[in-house]
Amino acid sequence: MHIDLSKRHAIVTGSTAGIGLAIARGLAAAGAHVVVTGRTQSRVDEAIAGIASKVDGARLSGVAGDLGTREGAQQLIAAVPRTDILVNNLGIFEPKPFFDIPDEDWLRFFEVNVMGGVRLARHYAQGMVQRGWGRVQFVSSESAVQIPPEMVHYGVTKTAQLAVSRGLAETLAGTGVTVNAILPGPTRSEGVGDFFGKIAVEQGVPLEQVERDFIATHRPSSLIRRLATVDEVASLAVYLASEQASATTGAAMRVDGGVVRSVV
Repeated sequence: MHIDLSKRHAIVTGSTAGIGLAIARGLAAAGAHVVVTGRTQSRVDEAIAGIASKVDGARLSGVAGDLGTREGAQQLIAAVPRTDILVNNLGIFEPKPFFDIPDEDWLRFFEVNVMGGVRLARHYAQGMVQRGWGRVQFVSSESAVQIPPEMVHYGVTKTAQLAVSRGLAETLAGTGVTVNAILPGPTRSEGVGDFFGKIAVEQGVPLEQVERDFIATHRPSSLIRRLATVDEVASLAVYLASEQASATTGAAMRVDGGVVRSVV
Protein backbone atom coordinates (compact mmCIF):
# COMPACT_ATOMS: atom_id res chain seq x y z
CA MET A 1 0.00 0.00 0.00
CA HIS A 2 1.34 3.41 -0.99
CA ILE A 3 -0.07 6.35 0.98
CA ASP A 4 0.20 9.64 -0.89
CA LEU A 5 -0.87 12.76 0.99
CA SER A 6 0.99 15.22 -1.21
CA LYS A 7 -2.22 17.13 -1.96
CA ARG A 8 -3.24 17.36 1.67
CA HIS A 9 -2.70 19.79 4.51
CA ALA A 10 -2.52 18.49 8.10
CA ILE A 11 -2.52 19.90 11.61
CA VAL A 12 -1.23 17.79 14.50
CA THR A 13 -1.76 19.23 17.96
CA GLY A 14 0.79 18.61 20.67
CA SER A 15 3.32 17.57 18.06
CA THR A 16 6.64 18.70 19.49
CA ALA A 17 7.30 15.36 21.20
CA GLY A 18 6.07 11.81 21.69
CA ILE A 19 3.18 10.39 19.71
CA GLY A 20 2.29 13.76 18.21
CA LEU A 21 5.79 14.30 16.85
CA ALA A 22 5.80 10.78 15.37
CA ILE A 23 2.44 11.40 13.69
CA ALA A 24 3.64 14.72 12.27
CA ARG A 25 6.77 13.00 10.95
CA GLY A 26 4.73 10.16 9.44
CA LEU A 27 2.31 12.51 7.69
CA ALA A 28 5.22 14.58 6.35
CA ALA A 29 6.87 11.42 5.03
CA ALA A 30 3.62 10.63 3.21
CA GLY A 31 3.82 14.04 1.50
CA ALA A 32 1.41 16.15 3.52
CA HIS A 33 2.12 19.74 4.46
CA VAL A 34 2.16 19.46 8.24
CA VAL A 35 1.55 22.19 10.80
CA VAL A 36 3.45 21.41 14.00
CA THR A 37 2.01 22.89 17.19
CA GLY A 38 3.38 23.30 20.71
CA ARG A 39 3.29 25.64 23.66
CA THR A 40 6.52 27.50 22.86
CA GLN A 41 8.16 28.66 19.64
CA SER A 42 11.46 27.09 20.59
CA ARG A 43 9.88 23.65 20.95
CA VAL A 44 8.03 24.06 17.66
CA ASP A 45 11.22 25.12 15.87
CA GLU A 46 13.12 22.19 17.37
CA ALA A 47 10.44 19.70 16.26
CA ILE A 48 10.35 21.09 12.74
CA ALA A 49 14.13 20.87 12.46
CA GLY A 50 14.04 17.29 13.73
CA ILE A 51 11.41 16.21 11.20
CA ALA A 52 13.19 18.01 8.36
CA SER A 53 16.42 16.19 9.20
CA LYS A 54 14.70 12.81 8.80
CA VAL A 55 12.21 13.48 5.98
CA ASP A 56 13.67 14.74 2.73
CA GLY A 57 11.59 17.51 1.20
CA ALA A 58 9.28 17.75 4.21
CA ARG A 59 6.77 20.57 3.97
CA LEU A 60 6.39 22.02 7.43
CA SER A 61 5.18 25.06 9.29
CA GLY A 62 4.49 25.73 12.93
CA VAL A 63 2.24 27.59 15.35
CA ALA A 64 3.06 28.12 19.01
CA GLY A 65 0.35 28.52 21.62
CA ASP A 66 -1.64 26.84 24.36
CA LEU A 67 -4.31 24.87 22.52
CA GLY A 68 -5.82 23.81 25.81
CA THR A 69 -7.39 27.27 26.01
CA ARG A 70 -10.02 29.07 23.95
CA GLU A 71 -7.52 31.80 23.15
CA GLY A 72 -4.91 29.33 21.94
CA ALA A 73 -7.40 27.61 19.66
CA GLN A 74 -8.41 30.93 18.13
CA GLN A 75 -4.76 31.81 17.60
CA LEU A 76 -4.22 28.60 15.61
CA ILE A 77 -7.42 29.08 13.61
CA ALA A 78 -6.41 32.64 12.73
CA ALA A 79 -2.96 31.48 11.58
CA VAL A 80 -4.21 28.38 9.73
CA PRO A 81 -7.86 28.86 8.70
CA ARG A 82 -8.29 25.50 6.91
CA THR A 83 -6.90 21.99 6.84
CA ASP A 84 -7.71 18.62 5.31
CA ILE A 85 -6.46 16.50 8.20
CA LEU A 86 -6.84 17.34 11.89
CA VAL A 87 -5.17 15.11 14.46
CA ASN A 88 -6.22 16.08 17.99
CA ASN A 89 -3.30 14.61 19.88
CA LEU A 90 -2.82 17.22 22.61
CA GLY A 91 -3.32 15.73 26.05
CA ILE A 92 -2.09 15.69 29.62
CA PHE A 93 -1.89 12.92 32.21
CA GLU A 94 -0.99 12.71 35.88
CA PRO A 95 -1.26 9.76 38.25
CA LYS A 96 -3.15 10.88 41.34
CA PRO A 97 -5.41 9.06 43.84
CA PHE A 98 -9.11 9.75 43.23
CA PHE A 99 -9.68 11.34 46.64
CA ASP A 100 -6.77 13.74 46.06
CA ILE A 101 -8.06 15.11 42.73
CA PRO A 102 -9.56 18.60 43.31
CA ASP A 103 -12.16 20.27 41.12
CA GLU A 104 -9.44 22.37 39.51
CA ASP A 105 -7.66 19.27 38.20
CA TRP A 106 -10.88 17.77 36.85
CA LEU A 107 -11.65 20.99 34.99
CA ARG A 108 -8.09 21.39 33.71
CA PHE A 109 -8.02 17.86 32.30
CA PHE A 110 -11.40 18.31 30.62
CA GLU A 111 -10.38 21.67 29.18
CA VAL A 112 -7.16 20.35 27.63
CA ASN A 113 -8.01 16.76 26.73
CA VAL A 114 -11.59 17.25 25.57
CA MET A 115 -12.33 20.87 24.76
CA GLY A 116 -8.96 21.32 23.03
CA GLY A 117 -10.09 18.92 20.31
CA VAL A 118 -13.75 19.99 20.33
CA ARG A 119 -12.92 23.61 19.52
CA LEU A 120 -10.67 22.73 16.60
CA ALA A 121 -12.97 20.05 15.17
CA ARG A 122 -15.90 22.46 15.39
CA HIS A 123 -14.05 24.91 13.15
CA TYR A 124 -12.05 22.76 10.75
CA ALA A 125 -14.62 20.05 10.08
CA GLN A 126 -17.03 22.59 8.60
CA GLY A 127 -14.53 23.49 5.88
CA MET A 128 -13.85 19.81 5.24
CA VAL A 129 -17.57 19.25 4.65
CA GLN A 130 -17.71 22.15 2.20
CA ARG A 131 -14.83 20.65 0.22
CA GLY A 132 -16.23 17.11 0.43
CA TRP A 133 -13.14 15.50 1.97
CA GLY A 134 -11.49 15.46 5.36
CA ARG A 135 -10.02 13.43 8.18
CA VAL A 136 -10.50 14.15 11.88
CA GLN A 137 -8.78 12.05 14.51
CA PHE A 138 -8.87 12.07 18.30
CA VAL A 139 -5.93 10.41 20.02
CA SER A 140 -7.66 8.78 22.99
CA SER A 141 -6.27 5.83 24.96
CA GLU A 142 -6.99 2.29 26.09
CA SER A 143 -7.62 4.07 29.40
CA ALA A 144 -10.91 5.20 27.87
CA VAL A 145 -12.13 1.61 27.99
CA GLN A 146 -10.32 0.39 31.10
CA ILE A 147 -10.30 3.40 33.43
CA PRO A 148 -6.99 3.38 35.37
CA PRO A 149 -7.65 3.69 39.11
CA GLU A 150 -4.40 5.60 39.47
CA MET A 151 -5.75 8.47 37.32
CA VAL A 152 -9.52 8.34 37.01
CA HIS A 153 -9.76 11.93 35.79
CA TYR A 154 -7.52 11.13 32.84
CA GLY A 155 -9.54 8.04 31.93
CA VAL A 156 -12.80 9.97 32.05
CA THR A 157 -11.51 12.55 29.56
CA LYS A 158 -10.33 9.78 27.24
CA THR A 159 -13.80 8.19 27.34
CA ALA A 160 -15.28 11.59 26.55
CA GLN A 161 -13.08 11.77 23.45
CA LEU A 162 -14.63 8.53 22.19
CA ALA A 163 -18.09 10.01 22.59
CA VAL A 164 -17.12 13.20 20.79
CA SER A 165 -15.48 11.25 17.97
CA ARG A 166 -18.45 8.96 17.39
CA GLY A 167 -20.93 11.79 17.72
CA LEU A 168 -19.09 13.93 15.19
CA ALA A 169 -18.82 10.98 12.80
CA GLU A 170 -22.60 10.56 13.01
CA THR A 171 -23.05 14.29 12.43
CA LEU A 172 -20.88 14.18 9.29
CA ALA A 173 -22.39 11.03 7.78
CA GLY A 174 -22.24 11.01 3.99
CA THR A 175 -20.07 14.13 3.69
CA GLY A 176 -16.77 12.49 2.72
CA VAL A 177 -15.29 13.47 6.07
CA THR A 178 -14.25 10.63 8.37
CA VAL A 179 -13.86 10.88 12.14
CA ASN A 180 -12.07 8.26 14.19
CA ALA A 181 -10.45 7.78 17.57
CA ILE A 182 -7.11 6.08 18.16
CA LEU A 183 -6.57 4.12 21.37
CA PRO A 184 -2.87 3.69 22.12
CA GLY A 185 -1.81 1.43 24.94
CA PRO A 186 1.21 2.12 27.13
CA THR A 187 3.64 3.87 24.78
CA ARG A 188 7.27 4.89 25.18
CA SER A 189 6.65 8.58 24.63
CA GLU A 190 8.65 11.46 26.06
CA GLY A 191 6.19 12.04 28.90
CA VAL A 192 5.97 8.38 29.87
CA GLY A 193 9.72 8.01 29.56
CA ASP A 194 10.30 10.92 31.93
CA PHE A 195 7.79 9.48 34.41
CA PHE A 196 9.37 6.02 34.37
CA GLY A 197 12.84 7.57 34.43
CA LYS A 198 12.09 9.28 37.75
CA ILE A 199 10.86 6.00 39.20
CA ALA A 200 14.01 4.24 37.99
CA VAL A 201 16.21 6.83 39.69
CA GLU A 202 14.20 6.70 42.92
CA GLN A 203 14.33 2.89 43.06
CA GLY A 204 17.87 2.59 41.73
CA VAL A 205 16.91 0.14 38.99
CA PRO A 206 17.25 0.18 35.17
CA LEU A 207 14.55 1.94 33.17
CA GLU A 208 13.83 -1.29 31.29
CA GLN A 209 12.96 -3.01 34.55
CA VAL A 210 10.53 -0.24 35.50
CA GLU A 211 8.79 -0.63 32.16
CA ARG A 212 8.58 -4.43 32.52
CA ASP A 213 7.25 -4.13 36.07
CA PHE A 214 4.63 -1.60 34.97
CA ILE A 215 3.32 -3.90 32.25
CA ALA A 216 3.30 -6.92 34.56
CA THR A 217 1.59 -5.07 37.41
CA HIS A 218 -0.68 -2.49 35.78
CA ARG A 219 -1.29 -3.84 32.25
CA PRO A 220 -0.97 -7.63 32.66
CA SER A 221 -3.39 -8.22 29.75
CA SER A 222 -0.84 -6.81 27.27
CA LEU A 223 -0.19 -9.31 24.51
CA ILE A 224 3.05 -7.75 23.30
CA ARG A 225 4.42 -7.60 26.88
CA ARG A 226 6.13 -4.28 26.28
CA LEU A 227 5.48 -0.61 25.66
CA ALA A 228 4.57 0.33 22.11
CA THR A 229 6.76 2.76 20.20
CA VAL A 230 5.49 6.14 19.09
CA ASP A 231 6.06 5.14 15.47
CA GLU A 232 3.80 2.11 15.88
CA VAL A 233 1.00 4.42 16.99
CA ALA A 234 1.78 6.96 14.27
CA SER A 235 1.46 4.33 11.54
CA LEU A 236 -2.21 3.90 12.38
CA ALA A 237 -2.77 7.66 12.35
CA VAL A 238 -1.16 7.98 8.92
CA TYR A 239 -3.36 5.21 7.54
CA LEU A 240 -6.53 6.79 8.94
CA ALA A 241 -5.52 10.07 7.26
CA SER A 242 -5.16 8.39 3.88
CA GLU A 243 -7.43 8.01 0.89
CA GLN A 244 -7.36 4.26 1.51
CA ALA A 245 -9.17 4.68 4.86
CA SER A 246 -12.30 6.20 3.30
CA ALA A 247 -14.61 3.47 4.66
CA THR A 248 -13.28 3.69 8.23
CA THR A 249 -15.24 6.22 10.26
CA GLY A 250 -16.94 6.39 13.62
CA ALA A 251 -14.44 3.82 14.85
CA ALA A 252 -12.29 3.46 17.94
CA MET A 253 -9.11 1.97 16.51
CA ARG A 254 -6.88 0.22 19.01
CA VAL A 255 -3.09 0.16 18.88
CA ASP A 256 -2.84 -1.00 22.46
CA GLY A 257 -0.76 -4.15 22.21
CA GLY A 258 -3.84 -6.20 23.06
CA VAL A 259 -4.28 -4.65 26.51
CA VAL A 260 -8.06 -4.35 26.11
CA ARG A 261 -9.50 -7.84 26.44
CA SER A 262 -12.13 -7.52 23.74
CA VAL A 263 -12.64 -9.07 20.32
CA VAL A 264 -14.37 -5.95 18.93
